[in-house]
Amino acid sequence: MVARVGIFDSGVGGLSVAAALHRLRPSIDIRYLADTAFFPYGGRSEAEVSDRTLVLAEILMRDDIDAVVVACNTASSAGLERLRATFPLPIVGMEPPLKPAVEASAAHVVAVLVTPGTAKGERLARLHERFAEGARVFTLPMPGLADLVESGEVDGPRVEALLEAALEEPVREGIDALALGCTHYAFLRPVLARMLPPSVRIIDASAPVARRVVDVLTAGGVDLAGDEPAEVLCYATGDPGDLEAKIARLRAAGADLPPLRVARPVG
Repeated sequence: MVARVGIFDSGVGGLSVAAALHRLRPSIDIRYLADTAFFPYGGRSEAEVSDRTLVLAEILMRDDIDAVVVACNTASSAGLERLRATFPLPIVGMEPPLKPAVEASAAHVVAVLVTPGTAKGERLARLHERFAEGARVFTLPMPGLADLVESGEVDGPRVEALLEAALEEPVREGIDALALGCTHYAFLRPVLARMLPPSVRIIDASAPVARRVVDVLTAGGVDLAGDEPAEVLCYATGDPGDLEAKIARLRAAGADLPPLRVARPVG
């Protein structure tokens, strides 16, 4: 039986992780759950998001998956340890790629784009303590930015205005690495590359997380030897037609997505 991986996020942002995993191992059977009924997580308490991670993991486990990916930095910060204590299968989470950004920075000046929820979370604070010593780090909470991406708006005046306001000081102070601390922001790489000086490296965690998934499956003896590329089966906790429309808008905007099919509603 081909490996099956469940991925969840508050919306479409985690499709960047699904795309990275599909590029790495196209035969893996990916089940993607977008919690569109509860999007966005930014205005919710940590306890509420933590409770929600249990609900979403349980929904995915109905499909007999081999591993779960929490493709959301806010949900990982709120609920990752709880998920790992609750379920026996591998749980892979997200964290802002601050460590690789600091390691890549010759100037030791970096910035991290995050949601307000991630900015307040303990996981980011621990990353600062462990890896940011000796570096100047600009933490940039971005209220409303994930909402624009969720609606398929990955470029244009409103996106540029938010990014320009946030990045003005870090660019002036000489950042040479930018960490993307939300999976939604991976779809903003083209506009960020256009707006930032060429010397600034843009770092997101999608590819490293995909590699981590392959590693934990291999370590667990899961078969990864399938030959046929699989399509990603997507579910939504809200209206599945709305999810289809969001995916279509992302594709129209040039997002690099694998073959996707939106399935029945889930509860």
